[in-house]
Amino acid sequence: MPGSQAAAEPRGPGEHRPLLARRPRRPRPWRRTAAAAVLLVEMLERAAFFGVAANLVLYLNSANFNWAGEQASRAALVFLGASYLLAPVGGWLADVYLGRHRAITLSLLLYLAASGLLPATAFDDGRRSFCGEMPAPPLSPACPTPGCQLDSPSPYCAPTLYVGLLLLALAASSVRSNLTSFGADQVMELGRHTTRRFFNWFYWSINAGAVLSLLVVAFIQQNIDFLLGYCIPVGCVALALFIFLFASPIFITKPPTGSQVSSMLRLAVQNCCPWLWHRCFARDRQEGQLLPDQRSPQPGPSPQEDIVNFQVLAKVLPVLVTLVPYWMVYFQMQSTYVLQGLHLQIPNIFPANPINSSLALKVQGNSYKIPEAWLLLANVVVVLLLVPVKDHLADPFLLRRQMLPSSLQKMALGMFFGFASVIVAGVLEMERLQYVQRNQTVSQQIGQDLYNAAPLSIWWQVPQYLLIGISEIFASIPGLEFAYSAAPRSMQGAIMGVFFCLSGVGSLLGSSLLALLTLPGGWMHCPKDYGNINNCRMDLYFFLLAGIQAAAALLFLWIAGRYERAAPASGSCSGRDRG
Repeated sequence: MPGSQAAAEPRGPGEHRPLLARRPRRPRPWRRTAAAAVLLVEMLERAAFFGVAANLVLYLNSANFNWAGEQASRAALVFLGASYLLAPVGGWLADVYLGRHRAITLSLLLYLAASGLLPATAFDDGRRSFCGEMPAPPLSPACPTPGCQLDSPSPYCAPTLYVGLLLLALAASSVRSNLTSFGADQVMELGRHTTRRFFNWFYWSINAGAVLSLLVVAFIQQNIDFLLGYCIPVGCVALALFIFLFASPIFITKPPTGSQVSSMLRLAVQNCCPWLWHRCFARDRQEGQLLPDQRSPQPGPSPQEDIVNFQVLAKVLPVLVTLVPYWMVYFQMQSTYVLQGLHLQIPNIFPANPINSSLALKVQGNSYKIPEAWLLLANVVVVLLLVPVKDHLADPFLLRRQMLPSSLQKMALGMFFGFASVIVAGVLEMERLQYVQRNQTVSQQIGQDLYNAAPLSIWWQVPQYLLIGISEIFASIPGLEFAYSAAPRSMQGAIMGVFFCLSGVGSLLGSSLLALLTLPGGWMHCPKDYGNINNCRMDLYFFLLAGIQAAAALLFLWIAGRYERAAPASGSCSGRDRG
């Protein structure tokens, strides 16, 4: 059994085994307890993250800051992208200097400090302290010639908010990249099947945290107070830090083993640019060696292992890179999907009395709106329901009949569902714009802000959220499993960091594409809307994303086919031979 082999392996230098699990015959209870603690920390951290991200567009679009719709969406995409793009930084620090346990602890401390910026800017005095006075808006936009187009004003408090969001993204990315591998380390000795189940439940805990955040925090932020709504994520991070430190005695912790970045770069130069290799590194070469061994006396991979690891990385990277367009689609769920929902008719949770209907817009307490961020629950609930079904029913059933699809096959199916989601969003946006063109709009107040919405119920967005949730089951969870299991053990942290980094690349590419389309003449250039998107063509943006995803899916199928055909020869496919 693979798990017994893993348990029999010699302990690495400096590796810490938990004091509470000294009896070798009964490692399972403490291993599962350690994994459960990791899952609880992840759930609280994700609750905090979604508490920040879910209503970020609404917060920046509100009267507190008065950002234009595309500016707020772009900031949300930058934050989401950076929270993934910076993942290799935290992984590198853990590998070289800190170790995963210490890196997670310090990241949670940074998380706690950075998350305090949003509640600090949610009230007038704090906002003035960090941002200064808000500039007065012009009384009437001056337009010298008929048909001219005005540029959107510079967003208020942008430097402060972007710095705070980037620090928060750095902390979140470091926690994500290290906690994933750290949790898998706790159960690795129990076998590959247990590791696969850990990733299922790790993703389940992510979405459980999202449910807590969306049901409670999003409602408070939209209908009651942003100050209270942004204090709750701070409390979640503090509790996560406490639980992680409290559970430290039962964790398996490993010391930093050094970075292979220099070795990988040298091997890349040697293979891609031989002339540059001979010019720059010829003096360092030793007889019979491709690389000088400058890392002893510290333990680590030998030069020969570096070459093998580089070959694995060269096979894995193309697979992960072709997932980037999927992430471009996925992150629309927390940016442009939110913006679209603000311009659909949102029903009240407690409908106002008809006698008081004229006061419904003035008296917010009589007419709570369903939080737009609750549409994310359609995505989250799908994951929460399907992960246990997958873990307890579908996977064992298919495994017994040797019909379980590979991780790469599941990822291709996930791309299809992502493509379907953005197509549905584009069709809905086309229908919404037809109402706008016929001047059939309704005014609705969300928080303290007024939006001109089409008389289409926001529930029409549910299918696109359901489809993106199904795509997560098939693309994101198998992607995590593939990134962890396809990597050599000495590079698991690095490749997990690359996986999350490329997720961030997808979000930032989506943000860059959106920024490009907001230039004069672009589909999303509508400065006279002042926060609304009724003069934009966001439907064409969705269809463009669908075309990019379709082309990338075809490329992915070709690359994945080559990888799986080469895997039996190399014995490295998805870690089949690994404990």
